[in-house]
Amino acid sequence: MTLKEVKPGQTVVVRKINGEGAVKRRIMEMGITKDVEIFVRKVAPLGDPVEITVRGYELSLRKADAEIIEVM
Repeated sequence: MTLKEVKPGQTVVVRKINGEGAVKRRIMEMGITKDVEIFVRKVAPLGDPVEITVRGYELSLRKADAEIIEVM
């Protein structure tokens, strides 16, 4: 399952970040790394962006970025 598919109010754990180069590095620099918990706060009406809480701070991710983050 990807982060894009998670419903608001759910907490998930990152299993893998697909992607390469600058995109993967940017996501990891935001604190989204393997085995970190992510709480999905809300999703915009059209699905973009997704607002999450990770490592104690709020973050908004585009749908395309949420799609490459595998969670459990």
